[in-house]
Amino acid sequence: MIMTMSARIDHEYIQAHVSLGSRVLDLGCGDGTLLEDLIQRKKVDGWGIDIDEAAVCECVGKGIPVYHADMLEGMSMFSDGAFDYVILSQTLQQTLQPARVIEEMLRVGMKAIISFPNWAHWQVRLQLLFKARAPVTRALPYQWHQNPNVRQLTVKDFLRFCGERDLCIGDRIYFSPAYRKVPAPAANWLASMAVFVIERPHARGLCGQSPSCAASSNRIQLPCSVQ
Repeated sequence: MIMTMSARIDHEYIQAHVSLGSRVLDLGCGDGTLLEDLIQRKKVDGWGIDIDEAAVCECVGKGIPVYHADMLEGMSMFSDGAFDYVILSQTLQQTLQPARVIEEMLRVGMKAIISFPNWAHWQVRLQLLFKARAPVTRALPYQWHQNPNVRQLTVKDFLRFCGERDLCIGDRIYFSPAYRKVPAPAANWLASMAVFVIERPHARGLCGQSPSCAASSNRIQLPCSVQ
């Protein structure tokens, strides 16, 4: 996970949202900064997945359980409902198969917390209109030849994606480049970053308890009760 200054504000939101003692999987966990904070502050049972070997080594040095794999390969190792939260922080736009990644997130986790930069922010629109060049902003700081992002999505795109798949949006928050909250009606124009908490279509009918871990010979079984 490549971090920028604007990514810090979504970490603060995630830390506030995650419940004490819950089970958390961080996809594209990078050097484990977010997981380390969650383990220390929220006493979570945290796991990470990252494809970058150097980042994995940093996690190991911090004592964070981590898999060296891509997201889909790593999640395939876990049973259904193994986690309370699966986090994808500022990495959705870098995935080759975002629909499959989200589907797997909601298989292994009760809730998915997803943050991403909004390509419909007014600064992006104006740069495209008047400069006719790939936009560079605080939330999108890369030149076109350095850009790790392979998906360009907007707030409206993600809302439509959730609606088409009948995914429950449990919470959402939008931030401006100055890290101020943006009201939902203006989000697609004024927000540089969005954070969504989504659940499976049937999840709202549950009482909040994690489902039992399904037995599987080739998937890791985590304790079903939150310590």
